[in-house]
Amino acid sequence: MKNERWFDLGPVKELKKHTLQHIIIGKMPIALVYKNGEFSAASGECNHEKGPLGKGHMEGDYIVCPWHGWHYHRKTGHSKPPHDVACLPRHSVKEKGSHLFVNLRPQNRRAYFPHPPHPLARKIVRKPGPIRIAGISTTPMDEVLKRYSTSERLLETALAHARTKLKAETKLIKLRNLKFNHCGGFYSIDEKACTWPCTYSQIDEKDKLGEVYEALVFWADIILIATPIRWGSASSLYYKMAERLNCIENQAMLYDKKLIKNKVAAFIITGGQDNVQAVAGQMMTFFSQLGFLFPRDPFVGHSRGWAAEDMDNNIKYVRSSNELRVEINRLVEGAVEMSRSLLKK
Repeated sequence: MKNERWFDLGPVKELKKHTLQHIIIGKMPIALVYKNGEFSAASGECNHEKGPLGKGHMEGDYIVCPWHGWHYHRKTGHSKPPHDVACLPRHSVKEKGSHLFVNLRPQNRRAYFPHPPHPLARKIVRKPGPIRIAGISTTPMDEVLKRYSTSERLLETALAHARTKLKAETKLIKLRNLKFNHCGGFYSIDEKACTWPCTYSQIDEKDKLGEVYEALVFWADIILIATPIRWGSASSLYYKMAERLNCIENQAMLYDKKLIKNKVAAFIITGGQDNVQAVAGQMMTFFSQLGFLFPRDPFVGHSRGWAAEDMDNNIKYVRSSNELRVEINRLVEGAVEMSRSLLKK
């Protein structure tokens, strides 16, 4: 028949040795399943981000994509809820002699579940207005057992100076108040499995890191990141956030799609132990990879040294230090000056 184009997949005996296989015929990927004594075949390309379905695994009668875990029924090709109106192209199979053949002309078209575009997938356009500064506090302090945070207090000082003296718009994001997933490390499976918008932003409506993505990519001209020093490094929340920002850097590497342009980053680093410069170096390296630029003096660091683990005295110093306030004001002034130059405001 003219709608059939059969391809010899090989000996049935050999093909029965594997429950799920990823087979490439020319440029066409096929997911071949052998279960309960019968073969079935569907497109080997996931509807979500074109993940290689045949390299995944089976859960009951469902093929599970190895990239992001979408499920497709081995016979119908229909995806599992909440994406249950999506469907893969299905391919007929038949045994002839001792060989298995697959019809390369699918029985149906690929179908996608209807949904509006993700808000983070929109075009990046800077709206008119004054310089905008997003401060991100990464201290993981307990909201129930409230205590003083030196890094957050200096960040608030910087934002207040930006609002009152520099006439900038500001917002403060406290990472500890955002419930978000740890990075799934999808790029370690395949570089294209790390997507923009981030996979978790797409599939988990409870993931709240979208507030950070909105600030960094769409709203802010300047970001100020504040962190305490923890065992010689930035806070655990900082790293949790940073890992999820890989999707921004990946777009530039894979598709030359630069999500961050003409934006400035600066940092506030405090701790009861030294290592300010090492923490600043890591942060500057990372944010430069994302596309951010830095003012001449890109960070303010405060530490009273390794032996100064007396938090009460450290708090007193930060509260009373005019020098720190002057340096914090200079930090934000330098960032604003550079941002205005970039935006020609």
